Amino acid sequence: MSIQHPAFAKGHVAVITGAASGIGLAAAQEFARNGLCVVLADLEGDKLDEACRDVQALAEGGEADVVAIATDVSKPEQLESLERAVIQRFGRVHVLMNNAGIQPGSSLFGPQANWDSVFAVNLMGVIHGTRIFANDMMAHNDPAVIINTGSKQGITTPPGDPAYNVAKAGVKAFTEALQHELRNTEGCHVEAHLLIPGFVYTGLTANGRTEKPSGAWTPEQTVDFMLKSIERGDFYILCPDNDVDRPTDERRIAWAAGDIIENRPPLSRWHKDHAGAASAFIAKR
Repeated sequence: MSIQHPAFAKGHVAVITGAASGIGLAAAQEFARNGLCVVLADLEGDKLDEACRDVQALAEGGEADVVAIATDVSKPEQLESLERAVIQRFGRVHVLMNNAGIQPGSSLFGPQANWDSVFAVNLMGVIHGTRIFANDMMAHNDPAVIINTGSKQGITTPPGDPAYNVAKAGVKAFTEALQHELRNTEGCHVEAHLLIPGFVYTGLTANGRTEKPSGAWTPEQTVDFMLKSIERGDFYILCPDNDVDRPTDERRIAWAAGDIIENRPPLSRWHKDHAGAASAFIAKR
């Protein structure tokens, strides 16, 4: 698709974390097809090298327009090094996609290491990435976008993986604050967007499956929806999938917010005394 947004102009520069696979790789491929210079950031290894070669094959300038830079987003100093390397190579950044994420699983009183790693990558990776790159993006005065990958789990917070939920809830709150800051900064040409994927078949969600479940979207579908949403000016990029449409997502989100308004027990959608009412509310059209 042709991207109808000034930040994605031919020759502009996009930096994507978590770019070796999944949504990040699909975004890198689409940006390269549209003539952007692309920086793929991910952990060092064969996956990143292979992804870089794949994206270079799609770019008009090949190796001149696409580079991979090994980066651990849990380490701010590596994100600082990434920014310096990108500026040295390409001069400025127009698209920053803070997309790197992990999901090792967690329980409320489970291993501390899982909590630490999820927060360091999924939350602090987004915060550090934004804070490190945004000042220069604001200063160069070209149109620019920052896309932070959140999750529906950060909004409806279903039981089962509290560390992931808390981190993604933090990404939502941070990105909302970011967009407020940007829109109230005089002369600022940078805008922020919160990507909220549905069920997407990636390495993070495969869970041992080798074929895409019928209910899942592909990363390419997600990126296509993301870009159309950015073109419309949407901040909340709430993606459906083949099982869950937007009205269902809206009802789930509304029910979750209603726990506070109606003074119900938290996570009442999964509470034995409220689950039936929740199901009826969500099913209502």
